[in-house]
Amino acid sequence: MFLKKTVKYLVIAKVLASSVVALAQQKITLTTEDNPPFNMEEGGKITGLSTDIMRSLLDKAKISYTISMYPWARAYKMGLEEKNTAVYSTTRTAEREALFKWVGPLVENSWVFYAKKGAKIKITSINDAKKYTVGGYNGDAKAEFLIKEGFTVNKNLQLANNDRQNALKLDAGKIDLWASDSQIGPWIAKAEKIGEIVPLYTIKKTELHAAFNKDTDDATIKNLNSILDSMRKSGEVKNIYGKYK
Repeated sequence: MFLKKTVKYLVIAKVLASSVVALAQQKITLTTEDNPPFNMEEGGKITGLSTDIMRSLLDKAKISYTISMYPWARAYKMGLEEKNTAVYSTTRTAEREALFKWVGPLVENSWVFYAKKGAKIKITSINDAKKYTVGGYNGDAKAEFLIKEGFTVNKNLQLANNDRQNALKLDAGKIDLWASDSQIGPWIAKAEKIGEIVPLYTIKKTELHAAFNKDTDDATIKNLNSILDSMRKSGEVKNIYGKYK
């Protein structure tokens, strides 16, 4: 009996050890877009609030990784279709829930309609915005949400390749409203040195995550979420937030 138990424990220990080695040897491809202050390129390095969290998280998990920046539609497609790939910073929506395995939230971020300061526009509901031309961008969750709510592409919804283009279009009067994020919109407006923008209406309160390809091992996802929770409790995530205020 003693010998059987000993063999059983040795087998369990071997399985656990193999899992640890597998996690350590794993390599993840991270894909992202230029979306400051969450993900951006500075001095040839991809950085930003979400990027700093992801780097620390994967380092703590002892998972090697690469980070590449693409237009959002391509970054998202890679996360959706390619094994051992994760796309961030990604809004976790009901439509996307079953398409990925999720690690997060990384940051909180609401969707907002912005207008140029002094614009005589009043928005009290999403339907009010349908009377105006709204700027969004290809593949973005906000644009997908607005289409679902009845906006029509190339009529009252104009899609750009990225959010920076929308800031410039708003400043030039090519769109009336800009559907952006509570943290991203003001950041881009300042970076592009456009005129002052004002938030008119909060479309939806959301959180941003890392969306891992569905083939990612469940143990990896569980481990990363556990480490991320520890990073929040230790104050590390809060300190990273502070760097980008």
